[in-house]
Amino acid sequence: MRQLELWGGHEQTVNRVGGAFHDQTVRSGHEHRIEDLDRFADLGLKALRYPVLWERVAPRNPEERDWRWTDARLTRIRELGMRPIAGLLHHGSGPRYTSLVDDGFVAGFAAHARAAAERYPWIEDWTPINEPLTTARFSALYGHWYPHLTDEPLFWAALLNQIEATAAAMREIRAVRPDARLIQTEDLGRAYATRPLAHQAGFDNARRWMTWDLLAGRVAPDHPLWARLEGFGLGERLRALAAAPCPPDVIGVNHYLTSDRFLDHQVDAYPPERIGGNDVMAFADVEAVRVALPAPGGLEGALDEAWARYRLPLAVTEVHNGCTREEQVRWLREAWNTAHRLRGRGVAIEAVTAWALLGTHDWNSLLTRHIGHYEVGAFDTRSDPPRATALAGEIARLAGAAPGDPHPATQGPGWWRRDVRLEFRPVFRTVETPEPKRAWRTDPPAARPLLITGASGTLGKAVARACEWRGIDYLLTARTELPLDDEFAIRRVLGESQAWGVINAAGWVRVDEAEAEAAACVAANAEGAVRLARICAERDLPFAGFSSDLVFDGSTDRPYVETDPPAPLSIYGASKARAEREILRPGGRALMVRTAAFFSPYDPHNLAAQVVRTLTSGLQFAAAEDLVVSPTYVPDLVEAVLDLFIDGETGLRHLANAGAVSWAEFARRIARAADLDADLVRGVPARSLGWSAARPGYAALGTVRGEILPTLDHAIARYAAMIAQAEFTAEIEALVEGAPEARAVHGGAQVS
Repeated sequence: MRQLELWGGHEQTVNRVGGAFHDQTVRSGHEHRIEDLDRFADLGLKALRYPVLWERVAPRNPEERDWRWTDARLTRIRELGMRPIAGLLHHGSGPRYTSLVDDGFVAGFAAHARAAAERYPWIEDWTPINEPLTTARFSALYGHWYPHLTDEPLFWAALLNQIEATAAAMREIRAVRPDARLIQTEDLGRAYATRPLAHQAGFDNARRWMTWDLLAGRVAPDHPLWARLEGFGLGERLRALAAAPCPPDVIGVNHYLTSDRFLDHQVDAYPPERIGGNDVMAFADVEAVRVALPAPGGLEGALDEAWARYRLPLAVTEVHNGCTREEQVRWLREAWNTAHRLRGRGVAIEAVTAWALLGTHDWNSLLTRHIGHYEVGAFDTRSDPPRATALAGEIARLAGAAPGDPHPATQGPGWWRRDVRLEFRPVFRTVETPEPKRAWRTDPPAARPLLITGASGTLGKAVARACEWRGIDYLLTARTELPLDDEFAIRRVLGESQAWGVINAAGWVRVDEAEAEAAACVAANAEGAVRLARICAERDLPFAGFSSDLVFDGSTDRPYVETDPPAPLSIYGASKARAEREILRPGGRALMVRTAAFFSPYDPHNLAAQVVRTLTSGLQFAAAEDLVVSPTYVPDLVEAVLDLFIDGETGLRHLANAGAVSWAEFARRIARAADLDADLVRGVPARSLGWSAARPGYAALGTVRGEILPTLDHAIARYAAMIAQAEFTAEIEALVEGAPEARAVHGGAQVS
């Protein structure tokens, strides 16, 4: 058995919804960035799943083929020493002149395959059609994609069209290159169920194999689904496939954390959007990992079953997790380790594929809507050029292109191995599946924590809360444990903890009081932060700190970006500007994040919480109408900071929810989202509020390094949903009970 390889691929779907085609290669920007291929090659990838798609080559007329784009890129892939795995249809229904249920689909697709093979006779590996069963379900059974059918006989016809087209394509390709390999991909999971739904799970578990069963000629009269398909008038086509099989050379298993499903007849335990059914009964269909005990078989179970069924070489052809950075790395590493473990048991696994190298767009809506949702991949395309993430570093490490150990933050089990995986009431499985032959065990727990300062502040507690949820080992320190004015204490704590990095969330937050206590403010925000960053630099430890929009004077009429020079109006702003300047010296591993105007459901002292309390009491709320800011939802901020920190990002970044509003307008938006009377918000001039420190009139934050936080309206909606929960509201009331009543005006502390 040859060495396990690491393959890659960018998300390359071209699907059709109504009359509109949605092209992921265009959405990611790869359409115009051939240099991405050099980025992929630098990761050490041996092969690249790559599009030579029918819709892209011949979109208007089957005889009018434009190869220019693929010529340039396939040539470059070859020059870079990677092998292309050519894909001819990826979740598509073909160009406008055909569809999955068109009588001419098979012949048209085979002609495209022959033309591609003649154009690129040096390509050995082919995936003519990606995930035929999944594509048929979404297009002809559920109606999500063109031709938008919801008919079971037509679903089976759409699947058979794709299988026949794949077999015909391989005949044409092999007429040009006899040793061409068919690497046939399909999403593979298992359906689990409560006992009353054993019949539905049994059907789903038979259907999941149909792509490979049909190609291998296995769907004969003794197949569990033969009678059903013959009843739809498809018997003759099944016999023809069985008589001339086209078995895959490699079974390509695409497995996601959502691939294993759980079917539960106890529908009252689930929200309405999770409820479906069949002709017999209603049931919930949810991710098995979110409810099932014991946990589902996962990737290892899927690979074990595929090997036992076919005894053909396997490859994991898609590994992607739309999640936080450390969880993305954990999922890829688990797939890699699983493949090695199975190879040790004699399972012929050729490769693991790092999928969605450039991320994915709008898969949360199954590509039915263009809503701008983006999941980061190995590269973050929101930056120009695309920014390599920690996932890229892990790919390079696994491929042997980069030395070193796994990132400390990514050690330990993924969320799917922790208690947080259970989103619904746990249900014991009653429909069994073959389980992995050996108990799964995670990497050793991280011995080196992330050190976080600022245990008493909103930001420090928020970073720790995010680490807790994400399974990142951390040490949260208070001023008494880690005084930033004591160099000896800093060195002692860093030495004893063996922290792998430091996030400094401590500092002076009282903007107006700083005018009278300048020395104390500068000592906390500048001198202490710089001291901590310097010692981190001496130890080659990454460091992250926070700055503020108050480093600016408000003289611009557009959002400030990272390249704009600071010009603070206050002692607080000057302390932050000094910290930026001295921490971000060349050659360090420091990240400084400018942010603004915090609001959080966990903090009772920010403007949003004050608005809710005041308006709930029927009182007016006064806020500055002439100061424009970019409010920042703290949960979004800390998630982004942790991702960037794990990625190894350095330099200056602006992080605020996209939007620019006055304090008064922000208060009104909070009121409307919380179903309170926005007319009770009274806009007033800032000068009437009696502040000691000057504020910039316009301090909105923009960025030239890629917008990575959601919009302000999106953040406000999530904030309102959180505080609307009765249990959460009670928790907030308990937090503020007995606390001094906050002033009904805001615009002070920017960073806690």
